[in-house]
Amino acid sequence: MNIHASELEKQREREAAEAALALLREWAENASPEEVADLDPTVARLLPDAPLPNYPQMHREYPEDFVPDDAYRALMPDLQNGPSSLIKGAKQHLQHVGISNFHLPIRFHTRDAGDLTLETSVTGTVSLEASKKGINMSRIMRSFYKHAQKTFSFDVISDALDDYIADLGSVDARLMMKFRYPAEVKSLRSGLVGYQYYDIALELVDAGGVRRKFMHLDYVYSSTCPCSLELSEHARETRGQLATPHSQRSVARISLEYSGEDFLWFEDVIDMAREMVPTETQVMVKREDEQAFAELNAANPIFVEDAARLFCEPLLKDKRIGDFRIVASHQESLHSHDAVSILTEGPTFASDSIDPKLFSTLFHVG
Repeated sequence: MNIHASELEKQREREAAEAALALLREWAENASPEEVADLDPTVARLLPDAPLPNYPQMHREYPEDFVPDDAYRALMPDLQNGPSSLIKGAKQHLQHVGISNFHLPIRFHTRDAGDLTLETSVTGTVSLEASKKGINMSRIMRSFYKHAQKTFSFDVISDALDDYIADLGSVDARLMMKFRYPAEVKSLRSGLVGYQYYDIALELVDAGGVRRKFMHLDYVYSSTCPCSLELSEHARETRGQLATPHSQRSVARISLEYSGEDFLWFEDVIDMAREMVPTETQVMVKREDEQAFAELNAANPIFVEDAARLFCEPLLKDKRIGDFRIVASHQESLHSHDAVSILTEGPTFASDSIDPKLFSTLFHVG
């Protein structure tokens, strides 16, 4: 059989590799783990039956008594505060970077001079210059915790925002607090009282040294379709046919900017919404309340366009309110889709683009 020169060369190379591998294995079997790691840690893989020890040898017990001092902390690596050469991607300015949805109890004043402690979700962000690698996220929480025991006011979160900017060396900062606010609501006729919970978010934004305050409130109500109501009545009158108009649970998110020095209570905005659209969903009902609710809906049929304009009316008149936005969603019982509307006043909330998940966030699950 003829064997070409190239195949002979390959065979000799393989034999030499096998000999080198055997020699390396023999050496590794007699060498210490430190010697193997010093040559090349991957050599340890040539000994599949041997354990792979850590190198250098690590302590495996948690050192409960270890207390780091300032000198030790000064030597600890801090990647987020590293040089700009560590930045991944484009060296661009970030408008927001921070933490979202950390929870803690916050004490709030009510309009009737009471106090409530509510579980609150906090989101804190700052701007990040293009030349900076990142921020130490935990500083945002630590800054907020300094003020968490105080009764809420915009002055308190303004102090927290000052700490953000000072601790993180940032230009702009934002703080948002989300919670469910309970308010006692009477039934329509029976005199029962129950707690209605309102999803509320408060924002304080510092941009370019200018601070602005915002409130977002979800108001949940029943909307009876005016067209369906007329068609039902037509069936009754012309054919004696029993028919019921369709109505559905609906949600309006009222977002507004505070304006002026007079304080705007959460309850003030709730009262405005309830005055314009009185068919708020009920908490406690007896039969007389259920009948009253049906009558109330029949007296206040509204399309989603009507809802946005009705909620708008008192906001326009209140000098404590600046720019605002109303997003309404009627979650149809007739159709397989929802009816929605958006109304904005002023440039703050105006936008040509809409978050594709905006309306799905208005779904109220009780």
